[in-house]
Amino acid sequence: MNTLRHILTIAIAMLLAATATAQLKPRPDAFPPAADELSPKALRMATSRAEMASWDRYPTYSTYLDMMQHWADSFPSLCHIDTIGTSVQGRLILSLYIEPHTYDELYRPEFFYSSTIHGDEVTGYVMMLRLIDTLLNGYGTNPQYTDLINRTRISINPLANPDGTYRMGNNTVIGSRRYNANNVDLNRNYPNPFIPAKDALQPENEAMIAYVTAHNFHLSANLHGGSEVLNYPWDSFTSAQMPHPAADWWRDVCQRFIDTLRTVTNSHFIDVNADGYIAGGDWYVITGGRQDYMNYVHNCLEMTMEVSLQKTLSSDRLPEYWQFLQHPLVNYIAEIHALPDNLDVDHPVATEPRLAVSPNPVGDAVVVAGLQADQPVLLLDITGRLLQQHRTSADGTCRIITASLPRGVYAILSGASSIRFVKQ
Repeated sequence: MNTLRHILTIAIAMLLAATATAQLKPRPDAFPPAADELSPKALRMATSRAEMASWDRYPTYSTYLDMMQHWADSFPSLCHIDTIGTSVQGRLILSLYIEPHTYDELYRPEFFYSSTIHGDEVTGYVMMLRLIDTLLNGYGTNPQYTDLINRTRISINPLANPDGTYRMGNNTVIGSRRYNANNVDLNRNYPNPFIPAKDALQPENEAMIAYVTAHNFHLSANLHGGSEVLNYPWDSFTSAQMPHPAADWWRDVCQRFIDTLRTVTNSHFIDVNADGYIAGGDWYVITGGRQDYMNYVHNCLEMTMEVSLQKTLSSDRLPEYWQFLQHPLVNYIAEIHALPDNLDVDHPVATEPRLAVSPNPVGDAVVVAGLQADQPVLLLDITGRLLQQHRTSADGTCRIITASLPRGVYAILSGASSIRFVKQ
């Protein structure tokens, strides 16, 4: 009887935890749009470096390349351009590598910022460009920036998915979309360290993996948009299932980021929760993301920064966002000099199988397979609202009636596993 009571207690706790998670604001990564939409916002483009001076525009692709080359030419003793690779359509994936050219043998840990792996999440794109400009122009005059550059190797990749950002052509970000030119979500395409990969790597991710493998990054961040929250690992598990070995350190780092941001504004980074940060899996479990890949495979402490409520922010609001993001972004780089001691990522093992749904698209009913027997199964709509609750049968399947559901994208969650389907 005690054993049965214990099993029931665990099952109820899992169901309540999953249900509570579903009440959070939907994670942009968990529920990508069913279709791309042209943006109606004010999106002014800069066709020259001079037009970027006020930082209230998005650069055209050629302006972006010109900016990167200009910094390399203007600060040859401080930085150089790394060509990470090329996109499906042949656009360059670049990083500006900041390191003072000296003849000393001082050890300098390597830091990595990357943005816009989702092509329509472009606020971080401009924030990274402006961060490069601020650090380089502050060297020698701003003591904090000078010291940081002298002690750190800093690589900044402003645009990881150029084909998605410039989907409608090199002169506009209007019509940008999440996916690459092969219609693949790059933040679902990284080798999953917990479940064998089934999808071929995209060229953008192949290039990025080669780049990070050639370096020894200890701390990094990947900038997104669609919410305002710091998302620390793991994404593939809830914190109850598998806490990251540096979870306490992550919470301290996130708190310092938010405390710095709060000196400028109290009206941002509050949409997901009041803290402004959360463990990724406690928001929504996702797999195939870059964050878990970097933490697990490269032992690099990486978090995901969701930096703007709008994925494609109106360009006239970019200076506003820089005002409260500038100092937290700079200070996060400095966290590399106070990493947790003796961090050895405990390699978790996936305890739950890969889910499958059939048919997909779905008509009147859908059958979910790959589940464990007698487990709670939750059906959510695209907003994260809980619609139905079920339990699996003895053979690890669950049949869900969907006849009354309107057309759209839905998600099925069970423990640490999730899968989406389209209702016709």
